[in-house]
Amino acid sequence: MARNNNRTVVPESRNMLNQMKYEIASEFGLGAAYGSGHGSADTEFAGELGEAGGSFAGGGSYGGHLTSRENGSVGGEMTKRLIRQAQQSLL
Repeated sequence: MARNNNRTVVPESRNMLNQMKYEIASEFGLGAAYGSGHGSADTEFAGELGEAGGSFAGGGSYGGHLTSRENGSVGGEMTKRLIRQAQQSLL
């Protein structure tokens, strides 16, 4: 039986994580690829995110044309920043 290890431990953090994802994608020049399903990030990053790509049933946007490397770079940067924030809060 498969386990779902990709779950949000704190469901209330979903919007913050999505906003972080779109900010980082925009910084990496991938913002337009993530499409218009950017939720709360639309006010600050709408122009940078563009309208490419569509939404899927999960409420996010579909970036199936992106490479694993491109998507992984966004996830890796998110992890680095979250770890940095946690370390700073412990000091």
